Amino acid sequence: MIRTNVLYLIIGALAITVAVMSYQLYLDRHQPAGVHIDFGPNGLSIQGK
Repeated sequence: MIRTNVLYLIIGALAITVAVMSYQLYLDRHQPAGVHIDFGPNGLSIQGK
């Protein structure tokens, strides 16, 4: 019985990990439209998307 619970715990943790990584990938590929303002070592950069 304890082995079954540990197996369910491992499967649940893997499912959560895949869900979080998929969401992060989605956010990286779908940046919001609009104006991007960046202030870095090269000065101020403004880009319209």
